Amino acid sequence: MRITVLGAGAWGTSLARMLAARNHHVTLWDFFPETIEAIRKTGRNERYLPGIELPAGLQAELDATKAVADAELVVVASVSKAFRSVTAVLGGYGGIVVSVTKGIEFETGDTMTDILNETSPRARVVAMSGPTLAMEVARGVPTAIVAASEDAEAAQTVQVLFHSPAFRVYTSSDVHGVELGGALKNVIAIGAGVCDGLRFGDNSKAALLTRSVSEMRRLGVACGAQAETFTGLSGLGDLMVTCFSKLSRNRGFGERLGRGEKAEAIVASMVAVAEGYPTARSARELARKRKVVTPVIDEVYAMLYEGKDVRQAVQDLTARESKAED
Repeated sequence: MRITVLGAGAWGTSLARMLAARNHHVTLWDFFPETIEAIRKTGRNERYLPGIELPAGLQAELDATKAVADAELVVVASVSKAFRSVTAVLGGYGGIVVSVTKGIEFETGDTMTDILNETSPRARVVAMSGPTLAMEVARGVPTAIVAASEDAEAAQTVQVLFHSPAFRVYTSSDVHGVELGGALKNVIAIGAGVCDGLRFGDNSKAALLTRSVSEMRRLGVACGAQAETFTGLSGLGDLMVTCFSKLSRNRGFGERLGRGEKAEAIVASMVAVAEGYPTARSARELARKRKVVTPVIDEVYAMLYEGKDVRQAVQDLTARESKAED
């Protein structure tokens, strides 16, 4: 199959590598000339996947229109803030488009498939999300993920295309649940990293994650998602890996925040964006619009955007009025 991957960050490159290794004709596009040139010259993407060899047949392309011209399937792996502009090239595309980007657009509250439905109105849209650290997938570590679509046939096509013994793909019809789980867990992971930076124990992080599942579920259901999705791979599964793994950019961001670094300085120093940073702002705004109580998201937002002291944020979170568990 002729497949184009839009976005040559760690995740896009890892998926392009996996598909090319299965003898698909894969084109990897990116906005940055230096990234494409490095892949063409060295057969690697050292900036995002150091030490990982890319298949010789993988094509690297800088022209987005050319990259998607003959594609039978397109995977969008750009950062969330660029998602709308990147997918503008798909205006006339009528094949399957798979979003693997985790985020919420601040101005609209749209998920990535909401955006695709506007920018690619003829496409058959699928969201794919789950506990998938790019480096582990590139190394062939056993992984499971969910492909979600209102078009069951499209979801099944993606399942068959990506599925392998080391990359197990499930399907779902709860598109927004799968997307919101993947986006919101990045915000929580920053909070989990703060716990690490403050040298709290495992009790603290376990409590944070458990209560955050309830918070994610409340907001998701208010947006029309199914409650059970948030205890699946794209909810609880992704939350666990992102909050505990040393490979997690969002957890690492929070750890640095907990050690006293300023959010703006952390952002400026990162090679790749930690999606929890912009999503914290979007998630807080979405919760306000839906009138959903989200104490963890609110405190992460306050630390990131209002300069709130991390210890004060923890104290305000734990000092909330006692209640029954939900």
